[in-house]
Amino acid sequence: MTLLDYLIILVPMLVVATLTWVVSVFKKDVSIVDSLWSVFFVIIAVYLLLDSDEISWRFIIVFFLVVAWGIRLSFYITLRHWGESEDHRYKVIRKNNSPGFAFKSIYLIFWFQAVVAWVVALPVIFALKSNSPLNVFDVLGITFWLAGMYFETLSDYQLYKFKKDAVNKGKILIDGLWKYTRHPNYFGEFLIWWGYFLFSVAAQQYMAIVSPLLMTFLLLKFSGVVLLEKSMRSRPGYEEYIRNTNAFFPGFKRNKEMS
Repeated sequence: MTLLDYLIILVPMLVVATLTWVVSVFKKDVSIVDSLWSVFFVIIAVYLLLDSDEISWRFIIVFFLVVAWGIRLSFYITLRHWGESEDHRYKVIRKNNSPGFAFKSIYLIFWFQAVVAWVVALPVIFALKSNSPLNVFDVLGITFWLAGMYFETLSDYQLYKFKKDAVNKGKILIDGLWKYTRHPNYFGEFLIWWGYFLFSVAAQQYMAIVSPLLMTFLLLKFSGVVLLEKSMRSRPGYEEYIRNTNAFFPGFKRNKEMS
């Protein structure tokens, strides 16, 4: 794959990002970009499908995994946000970049996420472009992806059910996967991206390690754990939850009092 090929992949992502931005201006809600995040990777997979002359077994496997993950995550985020106002994170960004945020958001939010997704997608692109035979790293990639989807899907479902029950308003979910880690959904995402990297290892494209490293940083230090913890610390019982439950990697409770 040449640099030009890689640059061209960004074009449909920016087009979709721009169209979504137009919708956000009318809705006065840039939160819809969260639903778009995983769709970027589906766009890449479909683009490479249409651009491919030969389809390998690795292509079929990775294409299915990316589309299944991308559609599920986008659907869940859309369902979670349905009927809600703009997410508080974006309200802060809107306030800090006003006046003119409606225009600024196209590059601050939508194009920025498209470019980040484009960089993060390296292992997916390398895996989809590879024609080499399947090997043990493909098996490891599938294993990591399945484990990640288990954590991400089940924890999202548990949180959705918990929040849907009015009795739990203001409470903290500490059952299910959430009793082993405070962020099982982020841990699942972490496993999925290291799984995608293993597919690129199978294709002997090791430079794609920038993707899982970047995703790990984003999940732990930028838009994931750190950001969410700041907003959750003020909730009653959350400090105790922090003392008794691992932040990211699953582990058993350190204190039986919360059981």
